Amino acid sequence: MNRNLKEVYDRLFAAYGPRGWWPADSPFEVIVGAILVQNTAWENVRKAIDHLRQRDLLEPRALHDVPLEELEDLIRPVGYYRVKARRLRNLLDFLVSRYDGSLEAMFRVPLARLREELLRVNGVGPETADSILLYAGGLPTFVVDAYTYRVVTRHGWLDFDADYDAIQDYFQSGLPEDVRLYNEYHALLVEVGKRHCRKRPVCQGCPLAELLPAGGPLQPE
Repeated sequence: MNRNLKEVYDRLFAAYGPRGWWPADSPFEVIVGAILVQNTAWENVRKAIDHLRQRDLLEPRALHDVPLEELEDLIRPVGYYRVKARRLRNLLDFLVSRYDGSLEAMFRVPLARLREELLRVNGVGPETADSILLYAGGLPTFVVDAYTYRVVTRHGWLDFDADYDAIQDYFQSGLPEDVRLYNEYHALLVEVGKRHCRKRPVCQGCPLAELLPAGGPLQPE
């Protein structure tokens, strides 16, 4: 393991402990949540998923058969619910038409090929695809989000023009290929992002503050 990445992990784990992420009762619930959580708080996602659970709809074919307007109403607690209903329907169409609604069949596909297939689904970007692969499928791919970007760029480990693939490669090339490690590491980065590496950084008390360059967090030029 890259020494810097190990120190980051050790500091975060010592500060926050195991995060137990992703909170879900089934892989399919993770998939639904990965779509609904885009640009919204998790508490809103939880409310929408509870609506689906109460209707016994947390199963691929059952949810696929729900009319679009009804689906919109069921996930109304999340922001942009009309857009997300269509994105969710696109993913359900893919799962049902390509894999007959079987998550087991889908996750037997080699990781690189399945990732490409998911990225071709309208509304599924890299973060959503990797969340599905890692948290629902138990496949070794590192999830990158806005918090991850802030942490690595403000500390000077990568340039501010680093894209998703570059950040993902930074972690995957420096860490053992380990699903549990990828899971915990990303969850810890989310936690430090929420508490400290916000849009306006709050470095006091941050477990990674001592790793900042002299003068504090870097800013884009």
